[in-house]
Amino acid sequence: MPIPPLMIGVCSWSLQVTNVPELKGFLDKLGINVVQIACGDPHHASWAEGDAMPAAARAAGFQMSGAMLGFPGEDYTSPQTIEKTGGFGDPATRPERLERFKWALARTKELGLTDLMLHAGFIPEVGAPERKAFLDTLTQVADLAKQADVIVAFETGQESATLLRRTLDDLKAPNLKVNFDPANMLLYDKDEPLKVLDLLAPDIRSVHLKDAKRPTVKGSWGEEVPLGTGQTDTKGFVKALQRIGFTGPLCIEREVGTQADRFRDIEHGVRFLRECLAS
Repeated sequence: MPIPPLMIGVCSWSLQVTNVPELKGFLDKLGINVVQIACGDPHHASWAEGDAMPAAARAAGFQMSGAMLGFPGEDYTSPQTIEKTGGFGDPATRPERLERFKWALARTKELGLTDLMLHAGFIPEVGAPERKAFLDTLTQVADLAKQADVIVAFETGQESATLLRRTLDDLKAPNLKVNFDPANMLLYDKDEPLKVLDLLAPDIRSVHLKDAKRPTVKGSWGEEVPLGTGQTDTKGFVKALQRIGFTGPLCIEREVGTQADRFRDIEHGVRFLRECLAS
């Protein structure tokens, strides 16, 4: 069944689950039934079910909005390390990551889904000598996804919204979209989310709901905080999503703290989003 507009969901990796029954148990405790699910591999949000995970997830009774891919070797220690190791940024890792992407496309289909989210990596600026090769790689991504009948949504934050808009316009691939994460824009010290929402609105396919504060030291990470306690203006963001006609779910993401800390903060986030929607 289709997921109703603006249903509250959660990102599976935020709960640090290792198997499908554990995920189902957390969803039941949260009182929600929608999840964006990690593809899973030994390096990123692995599943005890292994190759049997898609069948187990389909039979679990929850609804999945899409799948998420992370690449082995991505290093989020600092903005500088992820710039070097993230997505398709490093030419040396592109061949193996395209193979991992093909695997993720197959897993997305096994899950019965049409959407796959990932970080493309730091997109080179217009005029940079490395931009053409990077865009050629993203064209391969689009072509492979088209063959699989999958929509790929690039997560925001590692580049400005203006650069992402220009890149999508240059690629002219209708199956390349946006996973809009307002907190990432603050964590990476980029745009004001509400000011650039309209720029990306035509291509927003999915969203992550988390909150953050900008870094106080240039070149360092911002601080991720529970929903409603940071600088993203989550209430305003939800209203803006309604204004632009976004009909997808609101998937809460939490990426710091112990499993217990994350569950507590996600539980708070569910309550907070319900208040936002009610008002």
